[in-house]
Amino acid sequence: MMGGPPTVRTLVNDGSAKNASIRPDTLRRVLGYASPHWRRILAFVLVTSAGAGIVVANPLLLKAIIDHGIGGGDPSLVTWLALAVAALALVETALNLTGRWLSASIGEGVIYLLRTRAFTHVQRMPLAFFTRTQTGSLISRLNTDVVGAQKAITSVLQSLVSNVVSVVAVLTAMFALSWQITLAALVAIPLFLVPAKYLGRRLAGVHRESMDLNADMSSLMTERFNVGGAMLVKLYGRPEEESAEFADRASRVRDIGVTQSIYGGLLFSMLGLITALATAMVYGVGGNLVLGGTLELGTLVALATLLTRLYGPVTALSNVQVDVMTALVSFDRVFEILDLKPSVAEPDAPVDLPGGGLSVEFDRVSFRYPGAESSLESLELVPQPELSEDTQVLSDVSFTARPGQLVALVGPSGAGKTTLTHLVSRLYDPTAGTVRIGGVDLRRARGRSLRDAVGVVTQDTQLFHDTIGANLRYARPDATDDELVEAMRAAQLGALLEALPNGLDTMVGDRGYRLSGGEKQRLAIARLLLKAPAVVVLDEATAHLDSESEAAVQEALAKALRGRTSLVIAHRLATVREADLILVLEDGRVLERGTHEELLARGGLYTALYRTQFASQDRSRRSAAN
Repeated sequence: MMGGPPTVRTLVNDGSAKNASIRPDTLRRVLGYASPHWRRILAFVLVTSAGAGIVVANPLLLKAIIDHGIGGGDPSLVTWLALAVAALALVETALNLTGRWLSASIGEGVIYLLRTRAFTHVQRMPLAFFTRTQTGSLISRLNTDVVGAQKAITSVLQSLVSNVVSVVAVLTAMFALSWQITLAALVAIPLFLVPAKYLGRRLAGVHRESMDLNADMSSLMTERFNVGGAMLVKLYGRPEEESAEFADRASRVRDIGVTQSIYGGLLFSMLGLITALATAMVYGVGGNLVLGGTLELGTLVALATLLTRLYGPVTALSNVQVDVMTALVSFDRVFEILDLKPSVAEPDAPVDLPGGGLSVEFDRVSFRYPGAESSLESLELVPQPELSEDTQVLSDVSFTARPGQLVALVGPSGAGKTTLTHLVSRLYDPTAGTVRIGGVDLRRARGRSLRDAVGVVTQDTQLFHDTIGANLRYARPDATDDELVEAMRAAQLGALLEALPNGLDTMVGDRGYRLSGGEKQRLAIARLLLKAPAVVVLDEATAHLDSESEAAVQEALAKALRGRTSLVIAHRLATVREADLILVLEDGRVLERGTHEELLARGGLYTALYRTQFASQDRSRRSAAN
């Protein structure tokens, strides 16, 4: 449908955009994105205007050929005028191609600028933004709406300029040829616009429904075709029911496509019918005037030709407000994202962290997760309820991990251990208190300096769908192959590397699904070793591994932690025993602190955790020793 004639395409825009609320500065900002291309826009307007002006030239040449060439018996004039028609056709073709090139370069330039700015801005958003945002909605906003924004500068501009020039030029020529027939043609315009408006609204509704149904079908495919979804379907899914559900959604897309085609065809047919009836009227009235000797035959042919080039632009101009508002709505939706202020932002006067060993200090830190101010409700699948103002995830936490020390974090689920590690890497800022590394408040630290100083390994390793080498170089882009191999061997992945036929060029698959859990964790540790940070944060890095994989990962972790300041969420007794300081958290507070022996002697929460989590490991260790 969208490949149909321009008059039909313009009528499928969402009419609701006409009444949409557009922020006052949107147009100014649109002009700001267009301003770098002002020379091309000016050339585009001139070329489009010239092309639209040629609309009246050919009918007038036809008039001259008939009245003065053929009617006057002058074969030389007929030849020259025919050559002029051919030359105008070549000029029109050249102008169209030039206009298309200018339109494409302007539009793609705007798309490039909007997309890159939006992508860069989204990357600066805090983790809370991504935990609340539906990824598909965000991607759609940066694709569909950016293309809609492009239309504001190219398609709408082209339509507006060419149609205005065409209508003015055609009406001027028609009035000059015969004001009586021109008035009769203008009387028919309302008959032309009413059905176009009615069917246009219906077609817009069908078009919206088609987009929604296609989105539903695409969503089902996306969920079933990613690695995690495919695995879930194979383990628990019922192939017949899955196929039936997809067939149901596909059938709705099929049916709405047929309806859309019928409405589009009906609209186009009605426009053609009314144009044909108006042309018949012109020939009927004009033919009698020719027979009466008050009108020349060539003039009649020119008028009929001009008439066919009048109604299309008039109909398009009647809908230009909806076109403009639809495009501005797309811009506005992209600006909504660009206007989100990151709650974790680069400081105005950033400070680099010092070199060498670094301490980690929490000074009376309290934290609660940010609410709706960190996201857009329109990007959430279901708007999330806000936490109560009194709900604290961390409350008045204070401790210091000195350079080279290992600090273990233990406590029941929900105690705030992971949140505490998030503050160290500044995924969030504390709502009260201060987090310092190397004596520098992280809110004053330069982002790159902080990222270089802190390395994190989480329990769910994230790998890109790329090669092993590319995933490792994400930590250090300038690393050589030898350095990658050394890091993999230090992470106990030497045997795996030798077994892979493509070595470092082996693709790991979507989210690393071609590797085992232990291999992914060790690859994450290799990435950490390659980065060589001064501070290491481990968030239950071995929580979901089998004993053999865990032993290999623990050996790799021992090398990763050596000589570095480390914060480890521990679930193994060996890690806890080796810790220089153990922090016992419950309900976001540090209830106990000390070494393993000191905490056991107190008989508090740590003792209870030891009996439920670590005692069996201790018995196994003693049995193995005996």
